[in-house]
Amino acid sequence: MKRLTLAILAGLALPALTAVQATEFDQGRVIENATDFSIVPHRERIGPENSMLTDRLDNLLPALMAEQDLDMWLVINREKAEDPVYFTLVPQPTFAARRTTMLVFHRQADGSVTRETVNTYPLGGPYDAAWQGGSLDEQWQALGELIVAKNPQRIGINVSRDWSVADGLTQGMHARLLEVLPSEFESRLVSAENLVVRWIEQRTEQELEVYPHVVGIARGVISEAFSSRVITPGVTTTDDVAWYIRERFSELELPIWFMPYVTYQRPGITCEEDTPFCGESGVIQRGDVLHTDVGICYFKLCTDTQEMAYVLRADEDDIPESFKSALATGNRWQDILTGEFVTGRTGNEILAATQEKARAEGILSSTYTHPLGFFGHAPGPTIGMWDNQGPTPIQGDWPLYANTGYAIEGYIKQAVPEWDNQLVQVKLEQSAYFNGERVIYLAGRQTQWHLVR
Repeated sequence: MKRLTLAILAGLALPALTAVQATEFDQGRVIENATDFSIVPHRERIGPENSMLTDRLDNLLPALMAEQDLDMWLVINREKAEDPVYFTLVPQPTFAARRTTMLVFHRQADGSVTRETVNTYPLGGPYDAAWQGGSLDEQWQALGELIVAKNPQRIGINVSRDWSVADGLTQGMHARLLEVLPSEFESRLVSAENLVVRWIEQRTEQELEVYPHVVGIARGVISEAFSSRVITPGVTTTDDVAWYIRERFSELELPIWFMPYVTYQRPGITCEEDTPFCGESGVIQRGDVLHTDVGICYFKLCTDTQEMAYVLRADEDDIPESFKSALATGNRWQDILTGEFVTGRTGNEILAATQEKARAEGILSSTYTHPLGFFGHAPGPTIGMWDNQGPTPIQGDWPLYANTGYAIEGYIKQAVPEWDNQLVQVKLEQSAYFNGERVIYLAGRQTQWHLVR
């Protein structure tokens, strides 16, 4: 009955479950620790981050504003109520908008975009100050005069019903903007939501140079955590391992964007075909299957990684073959999913095609892949959700663009004879990007189990 329920939810019939033979998979990579990766001190990160920002403003933003047919883009912020996109647009070190901070982007006849601020405190390069000093009323008046002088026909503002990252203009500031503009300009104000999504999701060559390094560090810390250096079976708890991961990143001066978590699976723990997530917390024992979910941000680029480990029993030198087969099934599911990445396809279309092929191969899976970049859960095409394996309105209808990043996320379940054919859930998530032709894992992917001896 539970299997039938899952099939009905997916809208497709399920064939008998089959196992995938453990084999070599493309882009598999073992990363043993984080110490093999350099970590740039905070002070030395400013130069590279600002170089990447200037490159984006010089080369990417003009193309995106032309793509969205916007003559002007306004990003208006107040301290303690910053627009979500604000920190992707300003040079480092910036921790907040000072009082009210106004960014004005204006597309010229030659396609270039001027970058100006209307601020009490100028930002400096890569922005020019169109106004500085004076009272708040004078600041708003200066913004209105600047807009009128440039006379744009389509003015993008960050208001959106459906995209939280593009809804940063508060109601109060929206009202003040209308107060300082002539009435005929109100009809020129349009939502900049498509521009914001494209700005956030698009990766540049400079960013893709450093991104694999960032992801490699995250995978390295997972390898450290899933080892005998951290885990003593019968003593160490899943929370101990989660806190090791958190404190290790703190030691490396790398911020996490969510608290890492660790769970175990073992015989007797409920894991049915329609159980969303299998696993419990507590003391780790030999024979356990472990899972973790980890995310950091470095050079403004975020990672999202889930990997699996096995705690060897005293009489085992290697993990049983049935578990290797389960991971291979997970890797096969990844290949099915990434093989459906085609420029212009929507997230919903990719999801449906993936589900159809996975079921045809007898793979019991769930797909909930999301964009990745300046945010761990970034805007762009949603490809399934863990609690909705059907179409996702709006976000699922967004098309796939080249040079965009993704967390290739989901799970498979497969019966293992060592657990009296109980299902084991293999939850996988790897940071990757789509170059327009294929998906490339930024620091490889897990094709071998972490083994705790």
